[in-house]
Amino acid sequence: MTSFYQGFRKDIMKINYQTVNNLKISSELLKFVNEELLKDTDISSEKFWTGFDKYVHELAPKNKELLKIREDLQKKIDDWHIKNKGQEININDYKKFLKNIDYLKNEGADFKIETSNVDDEIAKIAGPQLVVPIMNARYALNAANARWVSLYDSLYGTNIIESEEGGSERYDPNRGQEVIRYVREFFDKFIPIDGTSWKNIAALKVIDKDLVFLKDDYEYKLKDKNKFIGHRGDANKPEAIILKNNNLHFEIIINPKAFSAAHDIAGISDVIAESAVSTICDNEDSVAAVDAEDKVICYRNWLGLMKGDLKIQFEKNGKNLERKLNPDRSYISRDGKGLKLHGRSLLLIRNVGHLMTSPSILLKDGSEVPEGIMDAFITSAAALHDLKKKRNSRTGSIYIVKPKMHGPDECAFTDLIFSKVEEVLGLDKWIIKTGIMDEERRTSANLKECIRVLKNRVFFINTGFLDRTGDEMHTSMESGPMIKKGDMKSSKWIQAYENNNVDLGLKCGFSGVAQVGKGMWAAPDEMKKMLEEKIGHLKAGANCAWVPSPTAASLHALHYHQIDVFDVQKKLVARSPAKLDDLLTIPIANRPNWSVDEINSEISNSAQTLLGYVVRWIDQGVGCSKVPDISNTFLMEDRATLRISSQHIANWLHHGITTKIQVMEIMKQMAKIVDKQNKGDRKYVKMSDDFDNSIAFKAACDLIFKGKEQPSGYTEPLLHLNRLEKKASQN
Repeated sequence: MTSFYQGFRKDIMKINYQTVNNLKISSELLKFVNEELLKDTDISSEKFWTGFDKYVHELAPKNKELLKIREDLQKKIDDWHIKNKGQEININDYKKFLKNIDYLKNEGADFKIETSNVDDEIAKIAGPQLVVPIMNARYALNAANARWVSLYDSLYGTNIIESEEGGSERYDPNRGQEVIRYVREFFDKFIPIDGTSWKNIAALKVIDKDLVFLKDDYEYKLKDKNKFIGHRGDANKPEAIILKNNNLHFEIIINPKAFSAAHDIAGISDVIAESAVSTICDNEDSVAAVDAEDKVICYRNWLGLMKGDLKIQFEKNGKNLERKLNPDRSYISRDGKGLKLHGRSLLLIRNVGHLMTSPSILLKDGSEVPEGIMDAFITSAAALHDLKKKRNSRTGSIYIVKPKMHGPDECAFTDLIFSKVEEVLGLDKWIIKTGIMDEERRTSANLKECIRVLKNRVFFINTGFLDRTGDEMHTSMESGPMIKKGDMKSSKWIQAYENNNVDLGLKCGFSGVAQVGKGMWAAPDEMKKMLEEKIGHLKAGANCAWVPSPTAASLHALHYHQIDVFDVQKKLVARSPAKLDDLLTIPIANRPNWSVDEINSEISNSAQTLLGYVVRWIDQGVGCSKVPDISNTFLMEDRATLRISSQHIANWLHHGITTKIQVMEIMKQMAKIVDKQNKGDRKYVKMSDDFDNSIAFKAACDLIFKGKEQPSGYTEPLLHLNRLEKKASQN
């Protein structure tokens, strides 16, 4: 972040710093680290801060240098497009130019990743991956516990089951029967009984290590007996039956007295699906953490998850409730042994990228600490507690997702940071594993070399369409006006991008070792559509894909019973790899002839979602929101969606597709719509009451009108600046 932002932040913030070695540390952060984070570890506060002091002063200049390279490359690319303005881009000339400026790296020899001690949830189990803002303890607990989710509840409460009582609080027995029918038909397809249907069974028993189904004095067994792995309770009257298919489990709960089993002759009251196999606890795009106060909330929640003692008390329907982490699930195996299934999702932590700095710590020259370096030390220190107990990672690994790295040199810098963290914390080398977010253009164009420099740490590569599109538009801002946002998903570069991520992951030996991931389903209320479409991620070779909720996780898990992704990956290895030429094809609109109405409609859609997200970020500190779009369809919005919307309007402004006056008029119109959509929120402050003094409205406008100048088109600098101003005004 520029010195301007840091100077402005110092003017509006009053922080009580304490000096430790060459550092000035926020008193709140210092107290947390010394009294909570390091308690019951082998690392003293003196050792931690001495090591941190030494290496942050070594690493910070390198961090700054890498950001300067980003700026220099962007300037050279801008100049090249300006020089060649009006000419059709020759892809060979373009690639030669990118190589000459060291944007494109030479690709080295083939290799295989060497990551070791990876948990089965990463290497061997294909399944949904939840992403949750770590700043919200209740959401984080829900996500951690979403390893097991009621399939009955998920189906009943979503639009997959259609009935007159859909969305009603009153129980509809017909809708309940539809849920039961749906699950039985699913079992008939993927866990079939030999000789009859799941719809016909009257009872279940365990006899001589086999699951037996009873109907009209006849006994039936599964076609594949190995899919039954155990039970709970008495074998003749089991309380639960445990099934396994494609490395994922179902737990069939048998309780004839339960309300939900009233019309079930077999007494099945629920089916619990193994759902969120892994979860990213997000410190980045889905949180609004702008100062030490916010960062400590995030760090404390992560520490609680790693220690296993995170709890939250809340009130619901007049009752005081407590939420905490679920225990493992015990059962009796077919051989009569007492065994357990992991009760919680494998938890990963996403740090911030290399760009932002934090006022939580000041270095000896008075500059703010690079936030990603601070994250690496503190989130890894929190994981020391789990390394003792091995309740999260059974293999003794720490999983850190690293976003927004630009190319192999920045990936190598991440490796360097983690090696210094391991040294200070007394950890063996490579214990910290790295997830590569393939979401920046320079990374996807050099992905093989990015993987190479992290070959001993990498545990996943995952695409991020929204951030990647935002970077695509910012990098090529001077090339011309971009196509409409809705047309991006069918453009040449995006198809090559998604395929390239899979192709290179498999070529580098990810299958059975690491995750090849796909992005988020952004419409949490559109579960029927998700079931129809998200199976495409498995067909494309992804052994994990992102979901926004426990409900979505349980439903997306059904896809992994239908398709063995590892078989798909074996076939994909033989296909022709994605072409770099396609990946570098810029999605500009040649001679656009859009009407005024088309242009206004496109800008209105982007402006409305942008405002809906920003107003909550700035005014309430909410980093991830379910925001109604212009047609009142709720979509999950985070900083990635904000980046693409702001950059798209900024691009059209720059190329004269629209004007500042026109955009400002639309922004004010959309602000009034957003105000109406939030009328039920008592904490909400209307923007349209006073546009001139609404910090949120000003921030949203700045993201567009100053969008071209923002580093890589990122929204964080302006969001942080305005959130701090809002917090200062509230205090």
